[in-house]
Amino acid sequence: MKHTGKLNLKPENVFYYFEQLAAIPHGSRNTKQISDYLVSFARELGLEYYQDEANNVVMIQEATPGYENADPIIIQGHMDMVCEKESGCDIDFEKEGLRLYVDGDFLKAEGTTLGGDDGIAVAYALAILADEEIAHPRLEVVITVDEEIGMLGAESIDLSMLKGHKMLNIDSDEEGHFLTSCAGGMTVETRIPVSYISQKGIPLNVTVTGLEGGHSGSEIHKEHGNANILMGRVLKYLSDRGEMGISALAGGLKDNAIPRECRAELLLPDEKKEEMISYIKEIEGILQKEYAVSDKNVRIDVEEAVETEREILSFASMTKVIFYLRNVPDGVQHMSMVMPGLVETSLNAGIMELTPESFKIISSVRSSVSTRKEELGDKLEYLAEFLGGETEMSGGYPAWEYRADSEIREGISAVYEELFGEKPVFEAIHAGLECGILSGKIADLDCVSFGPNNYDIHTPKERLSISSTERIWRLLVEFLKR
Repeated sequence: MKHTGKLNLKPENVFYYFEQLAAIPHGSRNTKQISDYLVSFARELGLEYYQDEANNVVMIQEATPGYENADPIIIQGHMDMVCEKESGCDIDFEKEGLRLYVDGDFLKAEGTTLGGDDGIAVAYALAILADEEIAHPRLEVVITVDEEIGMLGAESIDLSMLKGHKMLNIDSDEEGHFLTSCAGGMTVETRIPVSYISQKGIPLNVTVTGLEGGHSGSEIHKEHGNANILMGRVLKYLSDRGEMGISALAGGLKDNAIPRECRAELLLPDEKKEEMISYIKEIEGILQKEYAVSDKNVRIDVEEAVETEREILSFASMTKVIFYLRNVPDGVQHMSMVMPGLVETSLNAGIMELTPESFKIISSVRSSVSTRKEELGDKLEYLAEFLGGETEMSGGYPAWEYRADSEIREGISAVYEELFGEKPVFEAIHAGLECGILSGKIADLDCVSFGPNNYDIHTPKERLSISSTERIWRLLVEFLKR
């Protein structure tokens, strides 16, 4: 770990295990290696453990002396991370670990997401299990896979071996804010068939970039620009101005991360090149004015090449692609009328790709009202069908409903207030959590979600507060002791 500030970490084991985890590639759908690491850890400690075919892992440690009759506690998090990186970063997420460094009070990763979401939950759990001095009841640690792509691990995991009905989900990112309910969601993949023609012209690479991005659940209300949607606007303006063709189009890396960059390869008549480049600069100025607060660094980069012949979308296909991008819902759709200030329903057009056969876009749909989630899915389906395409819906997960009577919420609230002298905030969140799915697997599950301060998750700006991580460690240890 590289330091740009003095490293003096009291819960040393937490950061030791976080560094161990960060050295292992563990993006969604690439979890076998980190799952095996957890199994090896459990074996070394002589713990009871379970690993399923999906790579989910359950580790069980019996109560310490004096706690045999206390209610078991489930500690839960997920092992996969969102793999986003800055342009020019050469890390291969499939094969390489992260390059961690300390900057003041923050732990960061060079050029990439940090994976504090949700590596910190796994690190906390391992540090607790490894520490023989921590007093605790029976601990049942549940670490799932592929949470970031639809909570697939939580959906498939067998928890019949558990005895606990009280769960600490360590997957939120604002210290002192404890979550008690969350939205449900699903992934919608749209495919619209396209055809190509061959044409000569001047290639122009146009990139909408410099956007902030962010988590499509917890940060959707911040009105950050979606690069895919903005590219649709750029393409519509340019096509209105004159003849052009589209040979390539791609933007976004994860359906649950607001796209920060989108790239289009265009083909223009030589006589229209200068006019179009000038017009793109006008559009850039419009975007910079509109997004001066939410995305102050937004820009449109342009690169031109020599005349060539390329395959471009037929006029009908190009019209369909632009029509879709100009009309697809995106961002906040409804605010909650029950909990003021909470987003109820949203959509994020997260991944866009133009293939030889189709225009494909993958969206994350969220809502705390199941019928609103279904209605938004229907709208996407109807739009796709109107353009001759189809949709496929997957990774659906239910909302986690608020529980009026919660012993674990009251217990952790009392410990937090005693330790830090302030009352915690209990709230709902628009982002999805696994608590809803797991509540359907464990009868009468009483759970709360919390975590240390972790900023700008799902972006390369992600940074985890070291001091906050220490405070949540103290909270965990004291809560288990009680």
